Amino acid sequence: MFNRKPKRESYTLVVNEIPVLVTRKKIKTIRLKVNRVSLEVKLSSPFKISDEELIAFIHQKMGWIKKHLSKPPLQLPEPDLKYENGDSIPFKGGNYSLKLQHGAKKIGVNIQGSDIILSFRNIITQSRKEKALNDFYRIYLKNEIPKLIEKWEPIMKVSVNEFGVKKMKTRWGTCNIRDKRIWLSLELAKKSPELLEYVVVHEMVHLHERLHNQRFKNFMTQFLPNWKELQKQLNGRID
Repeated sequence: MFNRKPKRESYTLVVNEIPVLVTRKKIKTIRLKVNRVSLEVKLSSPFKISDEELIAFIHQKMGWIKKHLSKPPLQLPEPDLKYENGDSIPFKGGNYSLKLQHGAKKIGVNIQGSDIILSFRNIITQSRKEKALNDFYRIYLKNEIPKLIEKWEPIMKVSVNEFGVKKMKTRWGTCNIRDKRIWLSLELAKKSPELLEYVVVHEMVHLHERLHNQRFKNFMTQFLPNWKELQKQLNGRID
């Protein structure tokens, strides 16, 4: 049995008590995914396919959907930060206490022992505090990632032409094989250096093998014998 909200560009079909967010797009095939952060089921569909056909498709994929919904989420949602004194700030696998420091000439973030010091002049908004910390994370990653690429290129016999750091909601990294470019999630600044290295190696292995098949896993075992343990620590899927 299923229920349906009024039809619109995006609407929800409930199949076997599982809500599926349907979005109609100018695409040629049906695309189904489970968001590993929110555990939402999302389906993109061409306009020409009827709801009845979509429901049949969802029924056909129900085993796959339930399997992915039963897995732990990619990242447990972090509590909303107010960016006030004493807030716990994750960095490099640990947690630091936020200290706000007035009277600085410009906005800046640095580490002092177990504290993350956010310096600013007189008044600073919450959004500006968040941006300052994200800039701090980005600088850290852009300093560490080239070292890892340089370390692994001769070992793996691959070449990375370019890398970047950006916010990602459901992935730790991506690899453009044609351009030999990798992107890493800004969230990795919060993880330990070992997990950052694991993701860099994972994406570089895609320059040998595009798919997550046995050949890919063999490469991972060759380069990082403990990669499965690291993947469990990261608690999620990497694309």
